[in-house]
Amino acid sequence: MNKVWIFLVFGLVLFLSTDVFAQADAANCKDHSLFPSRMPDYRIEACKVEDFGRYEFYTVKGPKTPAEGRFTFITYAYTGAKGAEPSGLAVVRNYENAITSVGGEVLQSDPNRWINGKITKDGLEVWAQVEKGNGKIWLRIIEKKAMEQHITADAAALGNDIRSTGHVAVYGINFDTAKSTIKPESAQAIAEIGKLLKADSGLKVFVVGHTDNVGSVDSNMRLSQERAEAVLQSLVKDHGIAADRLRAAGCGTFAPVATNDTEEGRAKNRRVELVKQ
Repeated sequence: MNKVWIFLVFGLVLFLSTDVFAQADAANCKDHSLFPSRMPDYRIEACKVEDFGRYEFYTVKGPKTPAEGRFTFITYAYTGAKGAEPSGLAVVRNYENAITSVGGEVLQSDPNRWINGKITKDGLEVWAQVEKGNGKIWLRIIEKKAMEQHITADAAALGNDIRSTGHVAVYGINFDTAKSTIKPESAQAIAEIGKLLKADSGLKVFVVGHTDNVGSVDSNMRLSQERAEAVLQSLVKDHGIAADRLRAAGCGTFAPVATNDTEEGRAKNRRVELVKQ
């Protein structure tokens, strides 16, 4: 009898422990401060935070809208009673109200499946998207910011590569998303190109723009050409390089140096190259 009693007690403890652990959030995961509460009977199943990442937000029609910055991805899993899971509409409406209650703006939504919006606070623009699936809620948040540039172009290194291979990729030249507007943090890299060209007065180069594969082929061709022309104009106007030493060209998505299946690869493919004429 004692052995049976011990077995039953052990079984009850095991059952309760399993149930408790089943409800616990994944290790090192927590709700984002933008949405400090969650739908009832959900646990955090997984999470990921990238200091600088990219996500393409859903749109009802047309291409997705990309945003870059601190990226948080949280997966919530339903743990409640069978048949009592909230509807997609209930989830969408809850997050819609949460966004608008703090002065945010709903951007796009499919009322039964997903919603995204943006909130601007203290000068920081935050984009959020919530998607409801079967037993899951996926929350993706981008706190928009410019990437901290750790690797910069160097005139001597650029010259060495051009002499040895005839071309060189110049990283550190960044543009506004889907535009040819050069970001301020690109000034140092462009200045190094200027130094290179001033040090070798006989050097003529093609300034070639490259993109990742996000968007259509035609739009990327135009965008890469426009970005190359923007860099050319900066070299002429800001650094006194003669225009006849430069020619802009766009390759779009046609010459990747890495896979476009990851953000790291796409970041390498979005570049400006100098090619010796």
